[in-house]
Amino acid sequence: MSGPSRRSAPWMIAAALVAAVVLLGAAPAALGAARSSDDPVPAANPLDPAQSVALAYEFLDARVDEFCDGEGRCLPRSYEGGFFTTPSWDFTPSFVYDDALVIIAYTARGLPDDLRRARSIGDTLLFVQENDPIGDGRTRASYEPHGIRQGRVEITGPGSFTGNQAWVGLALTRLAHATGDSRYLDGALRVGQWIQDNTADMARAPYGYTGGQLEDGTSLTWKSTEHNSDVSGFFTQLAQLTGDPVWSDRAAVAAEFVAAMQSADGHVNTGTGLDGSTINTRPIPLDAQTWSSLATGDPRYGAALDWTLDNLIATDGPYTGPSISEVDVSKAWFEGSGHLALALELRDAPGDADQVETLLSSIRLAQRDAPNGDGKGIVATSNDGLDSGFGDLYYASLHTGATAWYLLAAVGDNPFALPVD
Repeated sequence: MSGPSRRSAPWMIAAALVAAVVLLGAAPAALGAARSSDDPVPAANPLDPAQSVALAYEFLDARVDEFCDGEGRCLPRSYEGGFFTTPSWDFTPSFVYDDALVIIAYTARGLPDDLRRARSIGDTLLFVQENDPIGDGRTRASYEPHGIRQGRVEITGPGSFTGNQAWVGLALTRLAHATGDSRYLDGALRVGQWIQDNTADMARAPYGYTGGQLEDGTSLTWKSTEHNSDVSGFFTQLAQLTGDPVWSDRAAVAAEFVAAMQSADGHVNTGTGLDGSTINTRPIPLDAQTWSSLATGDPRYGAALDWTLDNLIATDGPYTGPSISEVDVSKAWFEGSGHLALALELRDAPGDADQVETLLSSIRLAQRDAPNGDGKGIVATSNDGLDSGFGDLYYASLHTGATAWYLLAAVGDNPFALPVD
């Protein structure tokens, strides 16, 4: 296996905390409980696309405003409700991947309050970068919002995974582009240099970028397709903002690794084993298909999108959407529905518009009716217990990342590309 992916980190941390709760004799509440009939249901019909988008932004607004310090730095919790919120346990960590998506979703709409909130999160990312115990430009997988509200850095996910770093970089480059504030570009350059210095592998073909580092400094020697897609998009943006062609050259290395992972039937494999060269063929994750297309813009990955439509689409009651991998196609993964819809929208091949509307309509239905929803945010999955195939489960809990991906799909904004002025 290639090791824990970017998206695996929250579930690994959550599993450890759940184990502690169980050992203390406090079992989590029943999974998959529907929203109480006493909870308010918005008067406006959230299945209307414009109202749905407005409500999703209201959800993000509330999450961002919940944990802020006196300096205007804010950090939204990533998950809420269901599995993550019980009478005895409230899981509040904020994952920088989710935070990056929220920043980019705010810049996509770009209202004054959107940019204010985007900057409040971006300033927090600069704060945790500057105050990291090592202080070499890295950020960590997740942080505690309660700590930020108290003006301090509390690391909850200490790993420095390449994909996470690249997403922080994508958020900071987007903020630099949207605001003209050089602090964000400076922070992005520090992240980019950390990735280059610590993960570039030009010794073991196919060349690319390895998985990052664990808390103790151990390097992860496998290479991930997802991570290299992230790096390709991020480094391309650094090249655009700085005018320095070295970043374009580095982006090309990451993109060539992604291309080397594409199989004969079109799908893109997850990455390599520990030797950095042997292709890891199972599981086959959705994001290797969609992000390869979004991050590189290469039409060869149209075949990967077609493979996805043929092999990864799940139907769970009224909900339709992709699963995380081919290991379990029993439930829809709404975060994945967002980036699949966006990839299809941007490809715009015959039939893609209908597929996009099916995916977005199902997300809007989940926004209104899914277990543990609030009528505004988007839950991670259509029901609890979706097996990723990478050793973790996903749950029907409200998720800032899923909500942000929905908003990006709804407006057609690719987070891997800077908007055209």
